[in-house]
Amino acid sequence: MITTSEVISNPQETPLAEKRVTLNNISWSAYEQILDALGDNRAARLTYYQGMLEIMTPLEEHENANCLVGQLIELLAEELNFNLKSMGSTTLKIPILKSSPEPDKCYYIQNEPAVRGKTVNLSVDPPPDLILEVDITHTDINKKQMYQDMKVPEFWRYNGTKLTIYLLEQGEYRESETSNTFAILTKTMVYDFLAQCKIQGETQTKRAFRKMLQDQIQQ
Repeated sequence: MITTSEVISNPQETPLAEKRVTLNNISWSAYEQILDALGDNRAARLTYYQGMLEIMTPLEEHENANCLVGQLIELLAEELNFNLKSMGSTTLKIPILKSSPEPDKCYYIQNEPAVRGKTVNLSVDPPPDLILEVDITHTDINKKQMYQDMKVPEFWRYNGTKLTIYLLEQGEYRESETSNTFAILTKTMVYDFLAQCKIQGETQTKRAFRKMLQDQIQQ
């Protein structure tokens, strides 16, 4: 039975950005069985790291931020004339590290020629050059350590309000205010882009962002 107070209070609850379930002490073989059982046609994303398996279902706030930051990255690449191999949330399985994330976005940029036109095999190919994770709700997975272990050169993490950029230097991540991949970019540009999408709409904001980039490049 639903009471009147419950009906009134529910609309005021803050909607979740992600739903997460974490399983511990999962072997690599058990993870692979779960992955196979769930198949490819699923909304949930799986992240496995050293015995911990997180099953995350992205909701609207998560996916909106994911799409917008991804579009910003692709606009930057286009205006700077960088080739991309976009991998989306591809499962990045590395058995030797007991690591298998499905990031929100991952891209080959500097190493794009090495993987162009082929299916990536992380046992022989380099890791993606840039990975984006949107984690608005708490995750138990230590993603900073996971991507550091994988030697991903640049890792962006967005928590709904703050963008953190990690750069790999001498095998360890350090937090940076700037991007190695996109020297023209500032965090303020990212925050302004996201804010303007809510005010002006995505198409108008992307058009203005592209024009700003073109002006800066020409200077």
